[in-house]
Amino acid sequence: MDYKIHQGRNVKRFREMLGIKQEALALDLGDDWNQKKISLLEQKETIENQLLEKISEVLKIPVEAFQNFDEEQAVNIISNTFGEHAFSNSFNYGTINFHPMEKLISLHEEKIALYERMLKEKDEMMSRLEKLLEK
Repeated sequence: MDYKIHQGRNVKRFREMLGIKQEALALDLGDDWNQKKISLLEQKETIENQLLEKISEVLKIPVEAFQNFDEEQAVNIISNTFGEHAFSNSFNYGTINFHPMEKLISLHEEKIALYERMLKEKDEMMSRLEKLLEK
């Protein structure tokens, strides 16, 4: 099969999973970025490695995720993992086994909480700076 990974779509997918808007990603990437450029970037099948590394740094997601994530494969893995008997062995002998998807969701929730804390700190800092400027 000659299927090619769509890196731009993967950037969009992970950005959305993290709850980050295009404008926020543009702001984090630097002055020469804006929402429109992010939108165009997310339509590109292939993204230059240097730019992928910068996006990886900003979103705190490994570059390989953008380069290798294949939605069809993920859907197949998830449907096979969470099939009819997926949980039948989870509660044997009183132990609980966490599925990788739960771990992934937990990591994303942590990143969202961190991002929200960072935004709050930025707002507080801006407020302090505005007060200093008024003086």
